[in-house]
Amino acid sequence: MFLVTGATGQLGRRIVRQLRLQESCVRAFVRLRSDYSELENRGAEIFIGELTQVRDIEKAVRGVQFVISAHGGEREALNYRANIDLIDAAKEHGVQHFVFISVLGTDRGYEDAPTFKAKREVEKYLQASGLNFTILRPSGFASNLISLAEQFQRTGVYLLIGDPQSRSSIVSTDDLARIAIASPTLEAAYHQIFSIGGPEILQRQAIPQIFGRIYDREPIILNPPLLAFDGLRTAIGLLNPTVKESLGTLRTLLANEFYITPEEVARIESVYGFKLESLENFMRRYVSP
Repeated sequence: MFLVTGATGQLGRRIVRQLRLQESCVRAFVRLRSDYSELENRGAEIFIGELTQVRDIEKAVRGVQFVISAHGGEREALNYRANIDLIDAAKEHGVQHFVFISVLGTDRGYEDAPTFKAKREVEKYLQASGLNFTILRPSGFASNLISLAEQFQRTGVYLLIGDPQSRSSIVSTDDLARIAIASPTLEAAYHQIFSIGGPEILQRQAIPQIFGRIYDREPIILNPPLLAFDGLRTAIGLLNPTVKESLGTLRTLLANEFYITPEEVARIESVYGFKLESLENFMRRYVSP
């Protein structure tokens, strides 16, 4: 039995789908107001609870062999505290393997990015827990671009904040789900940290070009500088300091490069036994010209 947190998110939903296609038993941790009907229809066991409640976490972990922590969010209670409680409960109930979805760059010391800091502390806690684990550090999810592609289809416009030559290797969200599911059964993934991305290093300005090829139209790229974002963030901070702090993670993502090396690609493909999917191929599977 797998327990998947964040089961209604872009990654978690794909993890549950793939597990059910394999006819694996899976318990999906969901909130009452979330849309979990698809997961239920696929035969997943639905556990309704709150990750901020230790009692719910302890109940959800009972009887499971594998935990995949795929939830996210800006709140410290979710990114840090819920994962610490989940690790403690997994250890108490004899979970065989814990897969933690972190983020690429957690080890770079970004002080202005609460999500990065929280995930790094969870990584360290998990490594010291005594549990068998795999930590996955993905770059940006390809599925995050689907709505942007659909907007581009309507308008032909793509908003690119910051340096257009900044590099990334965006990961197929389906590949990431496949890797997360396989980790508990691969000895080569035990007690390992993997940086996960797509097979190619792309400049950010390549994304609208991919959209242009899919929809056969020349992209109109709006490219405000990062200073414009900083000015807006400062103005927001005068009214709501909490929102300004939460925007620190977004600024970190806009201001830095997030890609994996060819050697890291080769390592992933060797351990998990399949070729990683390109961003363009992923997008063509999900959007229609």
